[in-house]
Amino acid sequence: MPDQSQAESRSGFVTFVGRPNVGKSTLMNALVGEKVAITSEKPQTTRRAIRGILNRPGGQLIVVDTPGIHKPRTLLGQRLNDLVESVLGDVDAIAFCVPAVEKVGPGDRRIAASLDGYPGARKVAIVTKTDAASHEEIMERLLEVDALREDWAAVIPLSSVTGERLEVLSDELLALMPAGPPLYPDDIVTDESVEDRVAEIIREAALEGVRDELPHSIAVTVADIAPREGNPALTDVYADLVVERDSQKAIIIGHRGTRLKDVGSRARTALEPLLGTRVFLSLHVRVAKEWQRDPKQLRRLGF
Repeated sequence: MPDQSQAESRSGFVTFVGRPNVGKSTLMNALVGEKVAITSEKPQTTRRAIRGILNRPGGQLIVVDTPGIHKPRTLLGQRLNDLVESVLGDVDAIAFCVPAVEKVGPGDRRIAASLDGYPGARKVAIVTKTDAASHEEIMERLLEVDALREDWAAVIPLSSVTGERLEVLSDELLALMPAGPPLYPDDIVTDESVEDRVAEIIREAALEGVRDELPHSIAVTVADIAPREGNPALTDVYADLVVERDSQKAIIIGHRGTRLKDVGSRARTALEPLLGTRVFLSLHVRVAKEWQRDPKQLRRLGF
């Protein structure tokens, strides 16, 4: 006979969808309770399907963070949209996110309508960033979102910053999952490799303060992560910041290297808790011409 607690357990996959910069990555980090996905005010920060694992008394939720759905202007943009579509076809529930501080627009309506293509997934609507909105704005957004579809299993307003109604969301999502045992061990929060998490932390540091199209042109590759010989309390990290043009390289480095030093300092602060040691970080900036549009360059960079 199966164990009674296991028979009552639920586990499955949920993904958040929406326009870029509606708070999907911040929401996943808040649910999981640890920074798994990088965040930035820059649109299209997320470039991979990142899984965060949330263990609850009733089971396990695997939250898949995806890039924001957008009108692609490059081959990279098209591949990110394709990635979202492939994830949507494999999850048990889809949570559609709209920020409380912005009116529902054509992009939101298009994404909500596109969920018809995934009949096997339950749909939930989430109004994010309620901490930054008035009561009237929240009520208006809830009405707008509710009217987008007739099959919402729930419509939930919440704040990832204050934690308000996060438990309501996790309980609602877990109730939509199929019965079954946990799919991951209960002592991990993500299946991301250390190298990928290191690369993303460095990219997050590089995104701070950049402008115009530069955020989309930045990629990071990690050449090596290793304990310092003779000093295991120090980890050496060697990484490349990749941009598309020489002018962008100059911006990243800054006057006499000051900006690159700032990037390294911010990245080290975030890397040391992850790696559990002090970190020596060596950053090199290189140019890969128009890499967002070049299939070979995209493959080399992991896209």
